[in-house]
Amino acid sequence: MNIASYLVGQTEFLTGIKTQPELAHRLLDLVTAFICDWLVYQAGRFDTIDGVLVLDDLVGFVGPADFGEFARPYLKRIFQSLDVAVKAFHNDAHGLVTARHLAEIGVNLFNFSFAHPLGQMRELCGDSVTLLGNLPPRDVLAEGTAEDVRLAARGMLASVSDRRRIVFSAGGGTPPGVPTENLDAFWAVIARPIDQPAS
Repeated sequence: MNIASYLVGQTEFLTGIKTQPELAHRLLDLVTAFICDWLVYQAGRFDTIDGVLVLDDLVGFVGPADFGEFARPYLKRIFQSLDVAVKAFHNDAHGLVTARHLAEIGVNLFNFSFAHPLGQMRELCGDSVTLLGNLPPRDVLAEGTAEDVRLAARGMLASVSDRRRIVFSAGGGTPPGVPTENLDAFWAVIARPIDQPAS
C-alpha cells in the first residue's frame, strides 16, 4: 500500500479504495507482483539471503474490512514468495489492524508502534510472532535523559511476564542523533539476565 500511495498519492489512493476499488486492486496487484519478482531476483543472486523485511505504514490507516480486502492478500503473497527463516514486517502506524493477522500472512517478526503495549501486542499477535519494540524512539531514546531511558526500559521489561520471542528495541526504529549515553542506558537495563533485577 505504501508503494501504491507513492505512485498516485496517499489521499488519492485511500480515497480510491472506496471510490474505485477495482483500480486500486489492479494497482496493488501490479505492485505486489513487482515486489515478489524483486525479492525472488535478489534471493537468486545472493544465496545467503535468509530473510525479508517489508515496511508498510499505510496499512495501519485503514479499518479491518479494508485491511482484509486491500492489504492482507497482497501482504500474504509477498511474505510467501520466499522460503526464508525471518519474515519481518514494520508497521509503526498507530493502529492494531494488522496484529491479529500476522501469523496467517506469514510474518514471524513484527516491529510496531511504541503506542501499543507489549502485553497487548503479544495477545493480538499470538506466540508465533516475535515482537520487536517498543521504547518510544524520539521522545525517550533520542530526546530523553539517560535516566528517562532507564525508567522506560524497566517499564518495558516489567510489562511482560514472559520475555520469550521479544527483541527489546525502539518502537518503530532508532532515530538519528540518539546520544551514546542513552543507548548505553538502554543496553544496561535490557542486557541483564532475566533472573537479575534491572539496574
